[in-house]
Amino acid sequence: MGLRTGLLGGSFNPAHGGHRRVTLFAMEALGLDEVWWLVSPGNPLKPKQGMAPLAARLNSAQVQARRSPIRATAIEQELGTRYTIDTLAALGRRYPKREFVWLMGSDNLMQFHHWRRWRDIANAMPIAVIARPGYDDGAMASPAMAWLRRYRVPAASFRNRGRWSAPALVLLRFDPDPRSATAIRRADPDWAMRFSSLPVRDAVTHRLIQPSEGT
Repeated sequence: MGLRTGLLGGSFNPAHGGHRRVTLFAMEALGLDEVWWLVSPGNPLKPKQGMAPLAARLNSAQVQARRSPIRATAIEQELGTRYTIDTLAALGRRYPKREFVWLMGSDNLMQFHHWRRWRDIANAMPIAVIARPGYDDGAMASPAMAWLRRYRVPAASFRNRGRWSAPALVLLRFDPDPRSATAIRRADPDWAMRFSSLPVRDAVTHRLIQPSEGT
């Protein structure tokens, strides 16, 4: 088997300890070798206003990922992809020996049916959904969950199987974490200035991301 790699996409505006904690929890629950944080150059479902430069967000993610099997990357910028389905297809071609699993919170499952070709995403790789306070009821009642429910797999069974197949859905219960990027931005509106002055090296592609790159 190849390396079992979780993919957690997001703006990371900024990354914080809650991201790290939930990622390490998912790694243990699913038996992953590592997780890549896909720091998005621009999320089609989120407004650009208030979005820090890519280098600042990637730098904040690198700080949170230190001394862990988490690798922060802006590989979507290099791949030239904007939508998740295109990113997953490109990663599959570039890293054919890896076994990927898509990680997302229940807040994303709630709106997953709005994502471009979301059923193709589910067919591309297993999906693990991590509970988030206030979103679980909506996620369970969502159109995507109505379709995915038939493919549900217990976490223990998923962890121990020889090879993964898709579609597969794993639901993970997680103790609530009060930290949020929104709260951090409100308390510290200038946080990005501390991370924007120097280039940062991508942990997957090893390319230098300059402070001027991204939005």
